[in-house]
Amino acid sequence: MPAADGDGPVRLLTVLPTAPGAGPHTGPGPAPVSERADAARNRRRILDAAARIVAEQGPDAVTMNQVAHASGIGVGTVYRRFGDVSQLLWALLDDRERQFQEAYMSGPPPLGPGAPADERLDAFLDALVDRVAEQRPLLLAAHSAAPRARYHSGAYQVMHTHVAMLLSRLRPDGDSALLAHLLLAPFAPDLMHHLSVEQALPAERVKAGVRELLRLRA
Repeated sequence: MPAADGDGPVRLLTVLPTAPGAGPHTGPGPAPVSERADAARNRRRILDAAARIVAEQGPDAVTMNQVAHASGIGVGTVYRRFGDVSQLLWALLDDRERQFQEAYMSGPPPLGPGAPADERLDAFLDALVDRVAEQRPLLLAAHSAAPRARYHSGAYQVMHTHVAMLLSRLRPDGDSALLAHLLLAPFAPDLMHHLSVEQALPAERVKAGVRELLRLRA
């Protein structure tokens, strides 16, 4: 299980695909240490090309053929490295996700270690609202392509472990693992899109609502 408390060594889980035919990588570090230098360069070129397409045209414009053309890498290699568009979109989110992990696992309090558990949980949920808002188009596209992939990603596993740890400190007799899943459920990209875009709710109102939900049966 990853260290998600910040009190011990920080080990970040990522969601990058690994060797040809492999599923998403969920071990520590940005990529397997056995990855060849040319393979790492190709992966970087593919991700950079996909990022340019997202920035210029939006995530809905990303196709494996278009990424292959933009990166100058054969479409077969793109498919072998990332499997499908949803895995490629999740991989694009990986760099910023690891920055977020660093902030709540080893950054300054109250988001990072050194603050009481309730303050850390509030800070984490506030930061998660901001992160989902910032990455909403990409998260929504990845979620739409593979709705259940979120729950099997290394990023979600780290967040779940972190939230469960904080909840276990606040409510030692509670089912912290289940409660962590339920507390993270409102952050599904489709619901956050509905609230922030279709309902036009400001981020501060969403943050206040999440805190109120957490304390309804406190």
